[in-house]
Amino acid sequence: MPSDYFAVLAQHSAWANRRLFRACGSLSADYLRERASTFGSLHATLSQILVADRIWIARLEGRALPPLDENQILYPDLIGLRIACLAEDERLRHLIGGLSEAMLGQPLQYQNLRGDRCATPIRFALAHLFDHHSGCRGAALALLAHAGVRAPALDLLAFLCEAGAAPPG
Repeated sequence: MPSDYFAVLAQHSAWANRRLFRACGSLSADYLRERASTFGSLHATLSQILVADRIWIARLEGRALPPLDENQILYPDLIGLRIACLAEDERLRHLIGGLSEAMLGQPLQYQNLRGDRCATPIRFALAHLFDHHSGCRGAALALLAHAGVRAPALDLLAFLCEAGAAPPG
């Protein structure tokens, strides 16, 4: 997995998040309504993306973890969460832009949220983060459908087609 692959995934993630937040803008009370899902509400599901970004970006930058609970709601409304998520998307894109091929193979030493010491190559930490994004966005799409909103296409190939780009490699 070369660094340009992760650059494309970061661009895709930001694109998908913008589309998802735009779709959520058509909801009112349904956006915060508790539903039978992993995180509860659509808002809590989208909050999970931001919390994971803040944790993993801090690890990748070698900073102390922010004092976050993994299911914490950082912003009480859609607008605040959208602004914060889009800013974090930019941070992640910038961070990935500074990674060389050699750095991707270096181990990331960190402590997981249970307190266990871990080490994994940076490329797999990034793969995990983007996989987490996809899972949360998939759950959000299901919640949008339950709320009667036509879900936007968020998949990587739709992004590449819209961007007029060919997949790397």
